Amino acid sequence: STQSRSSAASDVYKRQTLTKIAGSSKWFDRGYITYSNNSKIDSLRVRRETLENFGAVSQEIANEMSAGALENSEANLSISITGIAGPEGGTLDKPIGTVFFSIATIDNIILEHKADFKGSRDEIRKESVLFALNKLLNLTL
Repeated sequence: STQSRSSAASDVYKRQTLTKIAGSSKWFDRGYITYSNNSKIDSLRVRRETLENFGAVSQEIANEMSAGALENSEANLSISITGIAGPEGGTLDKPIGTVFFSIATIDNIILEHKADFKGSRDEIRKESVLFALNKLLNLTL
């Protein structure tokens, strides 16, 4: 199966982890780094209305990111991560370590999850990637 990735918190680390594997070009189509709201809109077809209503770090945005990655690729499976890794940007409602995940197939969203990770920026990013890859493995094996 071909897979696409989108992320606002940890895409570089995720892609590096996946593409270390020899032959990964057979199943890894592409990845998106979409930190800004405009990049989410332009690259992943995230709706401005959803960003305004829920914020960039939300389940709704994670879902639109994973769906948009599929629409803009040859993939049949997509995963997105959006979160606040710190050291700044946290709020009372969404503290540092808040991360939303979405895994989608062409037909629907097959996983939604909110996590609250603790640690440094790098630790939160690594935990996010490990969580996402473990969920992906569990869903595809």
